[in-house]
Amino acid sequence: MTAGRAITRQAPGKLFVVGEYAVLEPGHPAILVAVDRHVSVTVSAVDGAEVVIESDLCPQGARLWRGEDGLAGLDADDGSRALNRLGHVVSAIDVVDGLLAERGRRAPPIHVSITSRLHRDGTKFGLGSSGAVTVATVTAVAAYYGMELSPDDRFRLALLATAGRDPRPSGGDLAASVWGGWVAYQAPDRAAVLAMARRGGIEETLRAPWPGFALRRLPPPRGLALEAGWTGQPASTSSLAGRLETGEWRGSAAQRDFVERSDACVHASIRALEQGDDNELLHRIRGARRMLADLDDEVRLGIFTTRLTALCDAAEAVGGAAKPSGAGGGDCGIAFLDAAAARKVSRLRQRWAAAGVLPMPIHIQQTKGSAA
Repeated sequence: MTAGRAITRQAPGKLFVVGEYAVLEPGHPAILVAVDRHVSVTVSAVDGAEVVIESDLCPQGARLWRGEDGLAGLDADDGSRALNRLGHVVSAIDVVDGLLAERGRRAPPIHVSITSRLHRDGTKFGLGSSGAVTVATVTAVAAYYGMELSPDDRFRLALLATAGRDPRPSGGDLAASVWGGWVAYQAPDRAAVLAMARRGGIEETLRAPWPGFALRRLPPPRGLALEAGWTGQPASTSSLAGRLETGEWRGSAAQRDFVERSDACVHASIRALEQGDDNELLHRIRGARRMLADLDDEVRLGIFTTRLTALCDAAEAVGGAAKPSGAGGGDCGIAFLDAAAARKVSRLRQRWAAAGVLPMPIHIQQTKGSAA
């Protein structure tokens, strides 16, 4: 155990390329890419509490103690604040503590400090900050405890922490944060995974096959530039996805048709990337935009805001392809253009700025670890 020595770990944010919404169903694919904006988590020793958490999104922090049911606040205000603002961090610590306990060791007091480049003045960009902070916390806390984790272990612990709070998210953001680069991802059956953990414990769940889960690395486009634009309007992915769970759409013929169309688009996009066919990828990105628009018309989720529509139209006006990245309803969108056409990229950014869309200077986070 490395108690007394501060440990810092980072995890990158992500962008969804294709496959949003369909990837919520176990075994259905999406393509994501990790970006070079990170969450950093530092773990060090602490006195006066078992766990102290400080975050630039929650400056007042929280002082917690370890109870039979996991971390809880030292007073009612601390507990409420931790659950509301630091819930992903708390869940990540609880899961790593649980694994340490199964290995016969007691977790030491820790101070956890979090800084993030995935928001501006507290407003999130939509780059997967919840997933990135979960992965960074799992990785940093485990390292502080002296546990070496494989990329697969980090992903699985992060997904157990996330699904324990809410089983609806796919975990694609976690996969991008863990492995970096371009990845094709299929979500596991989160209910089955949670049942497995309750039945056999965390260690056994890390080693068992997860139904539906698959991940593979992908090459980047050969000659396309990826541009990201932020609408300045925050959106709640869980809220948008949750409305699909409660409506008539779930289990309907319309849902099955959407998932089939999405799967075909993702598989064709994977082939385009692997074959270096940039024109085909652009075609599939445009098709993914149309699919999301059809879903929006069908279910009235509000995926396309005025600024997201303008973001997409601007890219197509200069010969590119664009779509919302993630659940929509605000946050950010992505565009692909000829990387050699500097004038088109410049015109795109000018059109975005005129429409109230902020071009975000991001690059692809390099691939890390190993993938199946």
